[in-house]
Amino acid sequence: MGDKEDKIKRIEQLLEIMKKNDLVELEIKSDDEKIVLKRAQPQQVSHVIAAPIVASSAGGVAPAAGQPAAAEQPGQGLIEIKAPMVGTFYATPSPDSEPYVEAGAEITTSTVVCIIEAMKVMNEIKSEVEGTIAEVCVKSGEAVEYGQVLFRVKPE
Repeated sequence: MGDKEDKIKRIEQLLEIMKKNDLVELEIKSDDEKIVLKRAQPQQVSHVIAAPIVASSAGGVAPAAGQPAAAEQPGQGLIEIKAPMVGTFYATPSPDSEPYVEAGAEITTSTVVCIIEAMKVMNEIKSEVEGTIAEVCVKSGEAVEYGQVLFRVKPE
């Protein structure tokens, strides 16, 4: 069983190398072995985008196809920042830290607004809208679904 334990240690070392160097994919080939490791791409899933609004036939307003990460609320003039993935919502970088943002906070297109943990990977979620946080819709530690509203933002 020593051989199996050695392989597990080698994979754990490779995972650490991936984390330290912010690698998304690692492939190692030798004569008798091939190891391919892939992990979620925080840069791709962490961005929240504003989507165009499309009028529905009922006269209401509906977001464009594909469930965008952010959609404008016409009645209130607010933009919703939605969860780009399923996971656990964290408002702070650590349990004893201040929240990334609170109601009334000014945000820019690159402001980190929260973390969503998915499959043991902490994904920083950035706002791609500018404005002021009008409402925080989720409590820290709550499970969130894809497309669930996390924040409402008053645009500038």
